[in-house]
Amino acid sequence: MFIDRVVVKVEAGTGGSGASSFRREKFVPMGGPDGGDGGRGGDVIVRGDSNLATLLDFTYRDFWQAERGEHGMGSNKTGRSGQGVVLPVPPGTVIRDADTGEFLGEILQEGDEILVARGGRGGRGNAAFASATHQAPREWQPGEEGERRNLELVLKLIADVGLVGQPNAGKSTLLSVISAARPKIADYPFTTLSPNLGVVQLTDHRTFVVADIPGIIEGAHEGRGLGLQFLRHIERTRVLAFLIPVDSMDWQAEYDTLRREVRSYSEELAGKPHAVVFTKMDLMGDLEPPPLEASEAFATFAISAASREGLEELKAGLWARLLDMKKEERRRAAEAPLP
Repeated sequence: MFIDRVVVKVEAGTGGSGASSFRREKFVPMGGPDGGDGGRGGDVIVRGDSNLATLLDFTYRDFWQAERGEHGMGSNKTGRSGQGVVLPVPPGTVIRDADTGEFLGEILQEGDEILVARGGRGGRGNAAFASATHQAPREWQPGEEGERRNLELVLKLIADVGLVGQPNAGKSTLLSVISAARPKIADYPFTTLSPNLGVVQLTDHRTFVVADIPGIIEGAHEGRGLGLQFLRHIERTRVLAFLIPVDSMDWQAEYDTLRREVRSYSEELAGKPHAVVFTKMDLMGDLEPPPLEASEAFATFAISAASREGLEELKAGLWARLLDMKKEERRRAAEAPLP
């Protein structure tokens, strides 16, 4: 089951209380205060784990609590700090405070960590209150409570290419023939109810990741159909591929609708490089792409997943665009001033 949004409650550990104690030892008549400090409470941390693909585990456990710190003891012994707790999430997870909407951070790769709830400080024991004028203090401090939060975790898939199209545009079929992914394929709309990822293998060990996203319909940016679930997952893709089936009633209208929905959701998303891919070309008998006004597209491809025609040209074209983008990113990084 693909789960891409959950709300969980987290609670950091409370700090241990300080101790009120006096040294009692034979032949030491005036030992003085020796109460130790309490230990610090454990933190709650969200950490990226590339072995995970969904947030499914959080549907079984929605409350995470770190260990509290131990109380201080006599002989100036500080209590043990509490053990923290780690929430493993897949890369691409955005973390927000569910109550306030505050953005706390995002996990982009394996090992990334975000502190979401800080453990409470341990209280001071009475030894810390001793002074020249106050030599036998009985004061001590309780430990601070750990932070509590309701977290909203939202997964946005990270892929190189996102396949964008209306229901039954041929996205799942294309993914199944260019990668080892096996998405559900059927002849009715909304076959794909959750995103699928596939790794496309080229020669010389070159690979890129393609995401097959649920179909988009007019009004998707307002939540119609599977709209917001779809649009959330193409935010992180580098390149978009707009799939237009040749058996569509109006190719231009279908392309314009897809572009309009993406732009209505996010101008930044609409500004990403995109290609037009005509699918089901076996129905026309040739691979000549139909006429279409798409001046912003960097390329137009015509393919048939059923007959495997045009696929090599499509993969090579997408790879070339991705390679150009990576070179540009490296150039900008090299020219950026040092902090």
